[in-house]
Amino acid sequence: MVSRGEDVYIIYPLYFDRLISRSKGRRVSKKHAVEKPTVEGIAKAAKTLGLSPIIEKNTAHPSRPWKKEGRIIVKKRKSKTSIINQIASLI
Repeated sequence: MVSRGEDVYIIYPLYFDRLISRSKGRRVSKKHAVEKPTVEGIAKAAKTLGLSPIIEKNTAHPSRPWKKEGRIIVKKRKSKTSIINQIASLI
């Protein structure tokens, strides 16, 4: 389990979900969002960017503890927003 303060970013599928509003957690524009994003698809895009992703399955975003979609952990290189937008352009 990764905790705050480490040199990593945690990325959840909900950041890329077209069906989720910005106020509920989506972080990319609807233009770059997809329906039902998967941790595998996000990890593949992150790997393409050279981010060495680590997949953690059966974890949930803190605002949606009942929905265990998983998450991806990547090392910090740029800002989190920049990394999320780069991943969104590939999925």
